[in-house]
Amino acid sequence: MSIQVGQRVPEAVLQHIDDGVHRIDTHALFEGRKLVLFAVPGAFTPTCSERHLPGFVEHFDDFRAKGIDVACMAVNDAFVMQAWGKSQNVPAGMRMLADGNGDFTRALGLELDASGYGMGVRSKRFALYAEDGVVRGLWVEAPGEFRVSSAEHVLANLPD
Repeated sequence: MSIQVGQRVPEAVLQHIDDGVHRIDTHALFEGRKLVLFAVPGAFTPTCSERHLPGFVEHFDDFRAKGIDVACMAVNDAFVMQAWGKSQNVPAGMRMLADGNGDFTRALGLELDASGYGMGVRSKRFALYAEDGVVRGLWVEAPGEFRVSSAEHVLANLPD
């Protein structure tokens, strides 16, 4: 079963690159802040690169104006996430997080078996809004869809 609104974000370790590879515990990542974490099935894939990440880049300042941090995650390695972020002109302050083995994705119950496409186990496309580590909003896409996890939809549906 996947994580639900009102539940605490599970603990796992993600990676990101900032002057070297760094590990970050999800409790530390979410603690004491408002954060939108959106996840994509794969960096450099068509919908992820043409629509999903660009929407959050475009609306990054809108989230920040509401006091909300933004992070992107994929079941990829930290080097791929860094390169993808650079290629997409991700603004400073938006973390590009790697869930290399899919541990956090599985803990959330949001894994996707993309083996039929040669991609192995990945993350479903979703957006999660948490306050101090407690999920306040969750938008999970149906397979092949891109609507509810878009930056525009999340902004319009943030809880008060």
